[in-house]
Amino acid sequence: MNATLLAALTPDERFLVAQTEKDALAELDEDAALELHQRIRRARNKYAGQYRRGASARVPAKGGRGKARPANQRAALRAEAFEEALARVSRRLGVLANESARELKAERLAAARSVRWGVSSGGGVEDSSADGSPAGDQVDRPRGDAAQRNARTERRRAQTTAAGARRQAKRDSR
Repeated sequence: MNATLLAALTPDERFLVAQTEKDALAELDEDAALELHQRIRRARNKYAGQYRRGASARVPAKGGRGKARPANQRAALRAEAFEEALARVSRRLGVLANESARELKAERLAAARSVRWGVSSGGGVEDSSADGSPAGDQVDRPRGDAAQRNARTERRRAQTTAAGARRQAKRDSR
């Protein structure tokens, strides 16, 4: 971070910004990074608000926003320092959230596979055949489009086709 920005901060604020350095962020888990993100965001909002209020209060006295800006430089530097720190924490939090999402997805898929293939809680397959595939009706169960075909759905499909053919024949006979 820029030395000018760090010089505008108090020691406590410098410590807070130092927690956003790359090596310090690498040690944080997702919950700790989220808590740090909230603290940095509160500090950024505080100094951004102070900067805006101070600048707007000086505009009538100075005669313009451009003339009022130099008197409010310290608040602007603090807001900028916390903005940069917030960006670093946000990037790290995004990386941690993506990792967490990938882990949860992998767990859900593994759980779905174990239910689908009848894996017991011990991790083995119940009643597996000699070739290692699950035994019983799970192998015989149709998948994909074939799973949609049974006597009831075939009858419904035939009724729909016949009704459409009757309607078309009625139109054609006119």
